[in-house]
Amino acid sequence: MVQLRLKDLDPRELAQVAHALVTALPIPVVVNDRADVALAAGAAGVHVGVDDIPASALRRVVPPGFIIGASVGGDDELPNAIGADYVGIGPVFPTSSKSDAGNAIGAAGFARLAQLAGVPAVAIGGIDVTNRHEALGAGARGIAVIRAIFAAPDPELAAMALSSATES
Repeated sequence: MVQLRLKDLDPRELAQVAHALVTALPIPVVVNDRADVALAAGAAGVHVGVDDIPASALRRVVPPGFIIGASVGGDDELPNAIGADYVGIGPVFPTSSKSDAGNAIGAAGFARLAQLAGVPAVAIGGIDVTNRHEALGAGARGIAVIRAIFAAPDPELAAMALSSATES
């Protein structure tokens, strides 16, 4: 799955980029924060944060099969994820990719929140090839990365290393 996160684009441009990804990629594309754009672009779903429309409210208006993901960083954010298909929990480790990510919760914090969420959980925040097994060992069904790929000298090689690490 690929999450499209371009917060500075206007809705029209975001829809164009989302549609181009949906057309080009053989995997599901979810749009960050904007269910309206995701639906207009034919994306597989949306990923919402704590300041967005709650997953349960979206569930009432999106078509069957539309994927809803929700961000969770602490117990107080769990209610926004009710009705989501999956949660992105973190930051598990310190990260510089998102300035407002908050303090790292560690693998134990991830495991506890994943258990409380009751849906598949993706570990996010500071994940790379050196610590992905810790996140996966804590129960993550997947990992979400930015820096581990985009800051690598060879992004394709970095993505393959992370992919093979999650399959083992």
